[in-house]
Amino acid sequence: MSEARIGRIVAAALHQAVVDVLPLRLEFYESYLEPRRLRTGTVGVASFWAALSFLRRDGDAYPLVMSEAGRRAADWMWETVPGYQAASWRRLPSAWRARVVLRLARRLVSDTLTTSRATSRVRRGTGRLVIEGSGFCDPRAAASAPLCGFYVAAVERLCQHLAVAGRVGAEACRGMSGEACVVVLRLGAGDETRESDPQSAEAAP
Repeated sequence: MSEARIGRIVAAALHQAVVDVLPLRLEFYESYLEPRRLRTGTVGVASFWAALSFLRRDGDAYPLVMSEAGRRAADWMWETVPGYQAASWRRLPSAWRARVVLRLARRLVSDTLTTSRATSRVRRGTGRLVIEGSGFCDPRAAASAPLCGFYVAAVERLCQHLAVAGRVGAEACRGMSGEACVVVLRLGAGDETRESDPQSAEAAP
């Protein structure tokens, strides 16, 4: 079995978020998020988790860094989408665009940690992304607040790219003794969700 790895986009996004939010602490965090390993996509799980552990104890930095990293990762992922595909997705009804958002988020989950898995669905105006084995959420140290803000921020940013109106939040977190992390997307009022959300259909094009 191959060794678990942290995806290049996610590791680079976390590094850039530290640059933006904690520039004076960059040298310390680069001892775990080494630029050489970022370039080659070989940041190890232990180094990644160590960086997260220190961020949780670094004042109020953790939620700020996670939000910035999630937005960065979503932006960089979106840049890999061909223009014709993005244009096609934007012409879909709102509920189907929400499905695309969650499909891209599932890809980001797999890219974060190669052993993580995610499922998603959209039904009656609410989308759920269920993450098994989140790379950000350590079940051995119970947290007082959700640790998966990275995914919340990433879904919010993907919604912006696909013009999906709605509210995004963490409904459950493995780091708070939950069985899995659950990110919820509640589509905004005024969308065409009710009439174009076939409940039996799973994710999208």
